[in-house]
This record gives sequence, C-alpha cells and structure tokens, in this order.
Amino acid sequence: MSTLAQKRGIGAIIWDYLTTVDHKKIAHLYFFAGLLHFVIAGLQALFIRIQLMYPENDFLVGTDFNEALTAHGTAMLFFVAMPLIFAFANAVVPLQIGARDVAFPFLNSLGFWLYFFGALFFNLGWFLGGMPAAGWTNYASLAMADPTHGVDFYLIGLQISGFGTLISAINFLATIITMRTAGMTYMRMPMFTWTIFVSSALILFAFPPLTVAIFLMTFDRLFGSKFFDIALGGNTIIWEHLFWIFGHPEVYILVLPAFGIFSEVITTFSRKRIFGYNSMVFAVALIGFLGFMVWAHHMFTVGMGPVANSIFAVATMTIGVPTGIKVFNWLFTMWGGNINYKTPMLYAVWFVPTFVMGGVTGVMLASAAADYQFHDSYFVVAHFHYIIVGGIVLGLFAGMHFWWPKMFGKMMNDTLGKITFWIFYIGFHLTFFIQHFLGLWGMPRRVFTYLPNQGWDTANFVSSIGAFMMAIAVVLLVVNMIMSFFSKEEVGPDPWGDGRSLEWMVASPPPEYNFKQLPLVRSLDPAWYEKMNGNKEMVPAEPLGDIHMPNSSILPFIMSVGLFIAGLGVTYHDLGTNTTALAVAIIGGLITFGAMFIRSIKDDHGYHIHKEDLEREGGLKA
Repeated sequence: MSTLAQKRGIGAIIWDYLTTVDHKKIAHLYFFAGLLHFVIAGLQALFIRIQLMYPENDFLVGTDFNEALTAHGTAMLFFVAMPLIFAFANAVVPLQIGARDVAFPFLNSLGFWLYFFGALFFNLGWFLGGMPAAGWTNYASLAMADPTHGVDFYLIGLQISGFGTLISAINFLATIITMRTAGMTYMRMPMFTWTIFVSSALILFAFPPLTVAIFLMTFDRLFGSKFFDIALGGNTIIWEHLFWIFGHPEVYILVLPAFGIFSEVITTFSRKRIFGYNSMVFAVALIGFLGFMVWAHHMFTVGMGPVANSIFAVATMTIGVPTGIKVFNWLFTMWGGNINYKTPMLYAVWFVPTFVMGGVTGVMLASAAADYQFHDSYFVVAHFHYIIVGGIVLGLFAGMHFWWPKMFGKMMNDTLGKITFWIFYIGFHLTFFIQHFLGLWGMPRRVFTYLPNQGWDTANFVSSIGAFMMAIAVVLLVVNMIMSFFSKEEVGPDPWGDGRSLEWMVASPPPEYNFKQLPLVRSLDPAWYEKMNGNKEMVPAEPLGDIHMPNSSILPFIMSVGLFIAGLGVTYHDLGTNTTALAVAIIGGLITFGAMFIRSIKDDHGYHIHKEDLEREGGLKA
C-alpha cells in the first residue's frame, strides 16, 4: 500500500489502483478480475449442468442455453485463464529475472484496462437484450444469422480485450529479453519465466489472425461487407481457418504457463533441481513451434481431403513427444526427492496423471478417421476439459496457493486448501470422465435436452453432481482467501522454506522497487545456491544508489474507457442511420486519441527513490 493510501483510506486506495503502473498492483487487478469472471463463468457452467441433469428438463432451454454455453466458453478462455496467467506473470516474472518492473509500465496498465473493458463490453449483452449464441468459436454460418447484437458484443469485446493481450505479450517479451539482471542468462531463467516467454511469442503470432477474422466479421455485420456471404462469393470456412490458426496456439498459450507453474512447485516441494532443465526448455519451445502447425485438426470433417487431414493428423501426434518429455522430467524431479506435500504440491502431483489422460484422448482425436466418429460428441467435450481444467485450472489453483504469500504477505490455510483440492479434483473427474463414455454412446455436444432411456440419464446426473462439487470447492477457495486477509501472521521472504528462484529472496509482498540493488545470479537456482552457501541475501550486482521509478497515470484507464464508448456507438450505428450512436462512436474515439495525444506530448520523467531513503532501517515499503 502506498503512503498516500495509508493516510487517506479507501478512496486513495481505489485511485492508487486506477492509476498504478506497478507490476505487482497490476497483478492484483488481473487476479481479482480473473477470479470474478471465473465465478461468473462457473455459474454459467453450473446452469448448463443443471439443465442436462435430467432428460427433457426445462431449466435453461433454447437460445438461453446457447447464450450460457457461449458466454461460459468465451469467458473461461479469454476472461479467466488469460488474465490469471498475466496476474502470475506480472507478480513473478520481473522478480524472477531480477528486474525492478516490466519494460513498459504504462503499457502494462493499458493492457489490463483494455482487457477489463473488453470483458465488460462482452457482458453488456446480458443487460441490452442480446448475448452471443453461436458458441465460443462463433462460426460464421451461425454468427451471421444472429439477428440480435449478441455477436457484435462478442466481436468488439474480444477485439478490445485482444489488443490488451497483444500489448501485454509484447511487453513481457521486451522485459525478458532486455531486463534480466547480471548473470541471468537465458539458460538460467526459471521454467515459469521460460513458459511466459514462449507463450508471449505465441500471442504475438496467434492473435493477429484472430484480429483479422474479427475485423472481417465486424465489417460483414455492421458495415455491409460480404466476406462470409456464400451467395456473393464469401466463404464461411475462412472464419474457421483464421479462428483455429489462433485457437489452437491459444491452448498452448494457456497451458505452457501452467506447465511453468508446476515446474516451479515440483522443484520447490521436492527440494531438487528440475531434472533435465535443457530438455525442458527445448520441449517448451518445440511445443510452441508445433502448436502453429496443427490448427486444422479441428476441421477434419469440413472436407479438406485425405492428404491435408493426414498431414495435420501426423503433426498433431508429434506434439505428444515434447509433452511426454516434460511429463518424465517432472516424474524424475520428484523421484528420490524429499517431497513436502503442501497444497500446491497436491495440485502438481495429481495434475500429472490427469493431464496424461487428456493427452491420450488427444492422440485419439488426432486420428482423422477416428475423429469422424468422435467429432461434435461429448467425447470432445471431455478431452477439451481434461486439458483446460485438468491442466490449466489445476495449474492456476496451484499458482494461487504457491505465490499467494509472495503477492499478499499472508498464508492461506493449508488444511482448508487440501480439503478444497480433494473436493475439486474428485468433482472434476466425476464431471468429465464419464463424458468420454457419453460421447462414445452417441450424445452430441451443444444440445440443451435429450430424450430419456437412451442410456445417457445416469451419466448426465453423475456429471452434474461433479459440477456441484467443483462449485463447492471454488467457494471454499474464496473463503480461504478471505480468511487469509484477516490473519495476523505475516510471512517472510521465503514462506515455504525451500524457494529456489529470486522472488523468494525479497520481502513478501515485495517493496515497490523490488530490489534495493539488482542481484548477481551465479547459478540456475540462484536463491537456493546462495542459501546453500550460507548467504541470507543475494550478492548485489551494483552499488546502492538512487532508483528511478515511473509515475502513475490515469491515461490507460481513459484510453480504454474511450474504446468502450466507441464500441457501443459502432454496435448501434446501423450504417450511419442512427446519428446518436454515430456521435457516441466518434466521442469514444476522440477520448482515446485525445488521451494518446496527451501521452505523446507530456514529458513524464518519473521520480527517484533516493539512496538515503533506501539506507534507512527497513527501507521503503511498497
């Protein structure tokens, strides 16, 4: 908390977070925004499972079901997983590489607010009479036929949010390339930093195709162009190609940081260096590279022909090789280790068999001939959730428990954390394992009801019970977080006692400048190396001196608000006939470009924390 917030209370705290460019506070913003959307999207999933709990149920039918299905998928991928990963990246990566902040603090703030207002724009449909109902993939044949503005909320919301994601990825690439401290070579970077690096590179190349696809469909729906109008020479399959050229790397954009989290957790609680570090780095890079070569395995049934299908099938199966390398490296890291089964380690240990199960069904789906049978069945739903929930969500939950004391200076209750894990884990398998069989028994995905006595009744009931267990676990997780804030017990720099990377050598939570003196890295696990050599602190790589810090700014917030307003105007402009909406679009654009102009002409040199302040006992607090 800043000294301003300490003196002026809640209003100053709110202003502090609205204007902050500190990567640690931006991590808090990403974290709680992502958690909010996780609860919303989780409720939507619960409504879906309540509807499917019994045959011919009428709890949520027709368009309402399709809207909930679309909102759940879109939110979980774009508004939950991405921001939570950016939360951990902001909280941890600058500390792990020995930097005082990210390369572009202003852009870091802008990236968050663009995400926030993009997600808000998407959810406006609940209040303005039209949520998208074309599925999270928004296939053109369905989306172009939607008479409401629901699809427009999807398109413009994702466009605004996507700009924020792209900005953040470029920022992390620049940070990791240019701001590593002395001795922090690429091959000494922690695995989590490596996964954020590769994931950011994937974003850099994967998001432009999505941006293009969204622009084309926006122009079709709002400006009368015909890119996807078959009658006038358009092609709806082009949307599928553009979407999946983004969509399949997106899976690796999300799952690679989860791999990084598990790598950090497993080494810490096994009290061992990661087994085969070089091969792990190579595997991460290879997964990222191959991830761009497999997008059409989502399209085996559209008629690409046997040659194209075979090429993409082989490429898809190839990804199993580097993924298998990582699994064996995690197992060999734990082998012979002095394992400490704290809550984060529970998530990591049980993630391994869960993710392997998801990988095996992935290889099954990679066979084009088999995919003809599995396609659009609940088998695909089961596989997808074994990767997304069994990989990414378990990773995010592990990261929440693991870095919570570093982010907030408090420990979560370990016993409650373990109870939460078992309820969630059992509920997850109850929900999705049986869906493999539902798919094999012929149940199609994206249906809101089914007839009784087809052999699906009991399986759907069991699946829905599992969903309720996961919901209970999420409630317990939130309760644990709230309880930790009321705990009076403060934690030290290394609350787990076995931290291996640089973030465990600074205070919890870290001061605003991170390091009084940038550290000198002398080993792959620098914190562990110094502790084993009897040092309580890192050897400094520079003398103590003044620290330059960036000023806070409200401009990122204003720029994002401007785009939000402009998006509203564009949605309702009706080819220029709605002059009020057109005026709103222009005003929003002027707000954004006005803020950009002010940023361009304003000399903002930041401020300095002076050496004398740093020398005072205890230094400065964040």
